[in-house]
Amino acid sequence: MSQSNLGMSSGMSGGTDPMTGAHRNNLNTDPDESCRQLNSFLRGEISAAETYRMAIDKVAADSTANAGLLREIQAEHGRAAQGIRNRIREIGGEASDSSGAWGAWAKTIQGTMNLFGDTSSLKALKEGEEHGLKDYEAAIPTVDPSSAQLISNQFIPAQRRHIDLLDQLINSVGKA
Repeated sequence: MSQSNLGMSSGMSGGTDPMTGAHRNNLNTDPDESCRQLNSFLRGEISAAETYRMAIDKVAADSTANAGLLREIQAEHGRAAQGIRNRIREIGGEASDSSGAWGAWAKTIQGTMNLFGDTSSLKALKEGEEHGLKDYEAAIPTVDPSSAQLISNQFIPAQRRHIDLLDQLINSVGKA
């Protein structure tokens, strides 16, 4: 695949891409590498949705409001997973259908929720969101330009929003 087929004509080389903020010379044009990275993100999003489902089951009895916010984040992870699946298919790849190793993270979070309660659970969820944010930010130069744009415009802002919401929940639970 040539650079012009990926929207990277010779007139666009060098400098910073205004859409992604990534340095144009660093953007990957290998669809296989993009698929590999996107599938890693897909497994993470599937795991995140599973983890939030477990957290919702745990807190639903205690706080309807908190469960509602967690459901909102879970739904966003579900939509992100679908968006990643679609992007993988667009570039000719095959999407993962399970959380893989990330599923172990979900089980660890469940154990934390059962042992230590809501505040610790929310902090663990926040750590997972922060990890996802770092992964997304680091991946921009390793994926194709359209995937980098998707990550920059949708997934990174969503991760930041989730972190902010979890901070609010942690603060409200700590005051209760």
